[in-house]
Amino acid sequence: MDLGLTGKSVLITGGSKGIGAGIAEAFVKEGCQVFLVSRSATTLAATTAGLQARCGTTVPYLSVDLAQADAPKQVFDWCPDADIVVNNAGAIPAGDIDAIDAQTWRTAWDLKVYGYIDLARLYFARMRERRDGVVLNIIGVAGEMADPNYIAGASGNAALIAFTQALGSISLAHGVRVLGINPGPVETERLVRQLRRRAAATLGDEARWRELYASFPSGRAASVEEIAVAALFLTSALSSYTSGTILTIDGGLSKRRAG
Repeated sequence: MDLGLTGKSVLITGGSKGIGAGIAEAFVKEGCQVFLVSRSATTLAATTAGLQARCGTTVPYLSVDLAQADAPKQVFDWCPDADIVVNNAGAIPAGDIDAIDAQTWRTAWDLKVYGYIDLARLYFARMRERRDGVVLNIIGVAGEMADPNYIAGASGNAALIAFTQALGSISLAHGVRVLGINPGPVETERLVRQLRRRAAATLGDEARWRELYASFPSGRAASVEEIAVAALFLTSALSSYTSGTILTIDGGLSKRRAG
């Protein structure tokens, strides 16, 4: 199936590992020129070296902390004409209203919430001028679940869902598509670390972490590849009438909990 992505330029934030790195490799294999952004220059260098070794493609990268006020403009100036922008940087810590203090809340939102919004605003303006482009926000299913034990993350993700839907509702009038993916649990290194800690605490042995998948749909988390393939389709010409849409990929887990 030809997705019509060959030759497209794709900017991915949070692209050095996990979902971001998986999406990057998927776009590279589709013949795109990928540009990666992340805080860690060391991890970025290793990721891009791996992509070059596996795919034979040079991937430029920029190390910058998108929580800083001037960082989105730095990214935009470095790669101003991306055809596709994938916002993926940031992880908001878990905790209830008493556990997340004001500074932790603001620091997390500066990266995950305002980082997405500021970058989207810059690229939307450029894409609107040329009447072409896609902004894809990788958000998170917590925005649909209102978990009091993940209050900063649930609130931040809900804000990004609303932002994506609002901007995406009018963007096609300007030739631009804005949409999102809400992943549920995805088997990244971060999730495995969390499950190992939980297995050690609840089962007495971190090596038993896979047993914690028993309550998940199909007894597993999503793979990074499943999220990456969805990102390819949603940003492709085959999905050119899709805007303001959030695709939830969680095996139905969030709907089960809500029921």
